[in-house]
Amino acid sequence: MGAREETLADAIAAGNALQSIPALLARNAERYARMPAYREKEFGIWQCWTWAETQEEIRAMALGFLSIGVERGDHIAIIGRNRPMHYWAMVAAQMCGAIPVPLYQDAVAEEMAYVLENCGARFVVCGDQEQVDKVVDVEDRLHTIKHVMYTDKRGMRKYDHSRMNALEDVQSEGRAGHYRYEEELNKRIAELTYDSTCVMLYTSGTTGKPKGVVLSNRNIVETAKASASFDRLKKDEEVLAYLPMAWVGDFIFSIGQAYWAGFTVNCPEAPETMMTDLREIGPTYFFAPPRVFENQLTSVMIRMEDAGKFKKWLFDRYMAVARKVGPAILDGKPVSLADRISYALGDFFIYGPLKNTLGFSRIRVGYTAGEAIGPELFEFYRSLGINLKQLYGQTEASVFITQHPDGEVRSDTVGVPSPGVEVRIGDNGEVYYRSAGTFVEYYNNPESTASTKDPEGWVATGDAGFFEEDSGHLRIIDRAKDVGKMADGRLFAPKYVENKLKFYPNILEAVVFGAGKDSCTAFINIDLTAVGNWAERNNIAYASYQELAGHPKVYEMIKAHVEEANASVAQDKILSGCQISRFLILHKELDADDGEMTRTRKVRRNIVAEKYADLIDALYAGLSEIYTETEVTYEDGRKGSIKATLRLEDARVVGATTKTPEAAE
Repeated sequence: MGAREETLADAIAAGNALQSIPALLARNAERYARMPAYREKEFGIWQCWTWAETQEEIRAMALGFLSIGVERGDHIAIIGRNRPMHYWAMVAAQMCGAIPVPLYQDAVAEEMAYVLENCGARFVVCGDQEQVDKVVDVEDRLHTIKHVMYTDKRGMRKYDHSRMNALEDVQSEGRAGHYRYEEELNKRIAELTYDSTCVMLYTSGTTGKPKGVVLSNRNIVETAKASASFDRLKKDEEVLAYLPMAWVGDFIFSIGQAYWAGFTVNCPEAPETMMTDLREIGPTYFFAPPRVFENQLTSVMIRMEDAGKFKKWLFDRYMAVARKVGPAILDGKPVSLADRISYALGDFFIYGPLKNTLGFSRIRVGYTAGEAIGPELFEFYRSLGINLKQLYGQTEASVFITQHPDGEVRSDTVGVPSPGVEVRIGDNGEVYYRSAGTFVEYYNNPESTASTKDPEGWVATGDAGFFEEDSGHLRIIDRAKDVGKMADGRLFAPKYVENKLKFYPNILEAVVFGAGKDSCTAFINIDLTAVGNWAERNNIAYASYQELAGHPKVYEMIKAHVEEANASVAQDKILSGCQISRFLILHKELDADDGEMTRTRKVRRNIVAEKYADLIDALYAGLSEIYTETEVTYEDGRKGSIKATLRLEDARVVGATTKTPEAAE
């Protein structure tokens, strides 16, 4: 052990200190040796690894990788749920001079094949039998995969193991052969610099095929350093790692910031137990896309609908108090003594128990990003005393472009430029940025790299926005390609209206159309859980999503939500023309397997518009119903079709809308 420690010390002394994730690991193993680095719940019990134990596990894995032939520059794909072993595999790959490439575990075999082929992966780490089967299905036509490893041994006994091993067996091989590979591993770790590739992450592909975003150690470490300082993240923070490992947000929080600050990463037992595990851990630092907060609010509202009259009255009464003064109290602004007493009572009876139920009792800093969050939803959580903030970012930025400082949190902006980030607005209203976190390149795609990042390092975000003169906060209007004008020149920004609609627990997804048209129309997906619960309370029988979505009473309820949203949109003079005049409830949920959404649950607007062009035409033609057939993909990859006659409904538009100055001219 003495020789190994001496070699590591030499590497750090040579100037590579803290310029790579493995260097941060070595520092943490020494500085925070006995503090928890990872926890994982398995069989109902939380297992824990200290930083010293984590370093030992990762080194053994890296030695095992060398034993099976991992070379510098190899791409190692990691496919599976959030588990310490999978995070360790990414760091072990870096130690070997290889490049980790995490993939979405719910991707179908064809999507997976594209990424594996694009990056030329030679090694694959799979979470379980399901992921192994996907790789086996496509590896014959890839011709690059040399070795497949798996974490969960269940169901793997009868597979061909000539090029396949359990990941823990690879670790054991590394431990057994450490005398043979130790010197080589230390040499490769010492070679790592700020410019070495840290990870390759694929974009969600909302407008085309995903692109491999190459991020260096400089990108990740500098971004982690700046963002951790911004929110004063320390070694005693607790985070829950539950978001897709292929998403840049999970990588920066669960590896970048975790290794920089030295805090603990907790992995839930399964997606189904995430909420229970969240309550048990009680994270102090939490990140979630709007979809998670929407689902949690839906769950709360369903429970309150089933509550007794007194409890429902108590909830409504104190939530009114919370909406009135909660955000002001959270930001330290002056509030009257009477309001503070009312809020304290509300915290005792309602907010405290509710936060405990949600697992948010200990949150010091919370963020939402990925797409715009509805202001009503945002204010709901802040009114409870949860320090929820917004950040604006991209994979190409190593996440952070702008974020809310404490005390300056608003629902209609995404904050100020993050530390070390420059942001400017182009002549066409598009947002540009550059920073230490700016990606190196798109892998094997110089054309896309050149069209996105100019020679001076400025990156085009594809989003339209502007800075407020008085506050310096950035406001994002929508995707630049989605923002347009209606037929009479009024501004069209669909995401603004969609977020208004998705605040209602009964609405899972909304897609708004209207560019170049006289009015706006919308597709609605109902939330099966929320609307199903409502149907049960109202003695409405149904046998499927399609049957419930087409029920007249459901249409009445959704129409009321649309008209309420219209009333809210009408208050914005610039965007009042985006009120929904007609809508329909889709006969199926928009699904990533059908290409209608990305794996991060972003709507592929162009694909939806093309796929359902007949429905859009019917809405604008004034039809009352339309027959349609839609191809769907089942979980096992088989194709089928859904046939339905959809009802098209009018909605009341509030008042005379106001044109923009440009339109008036």
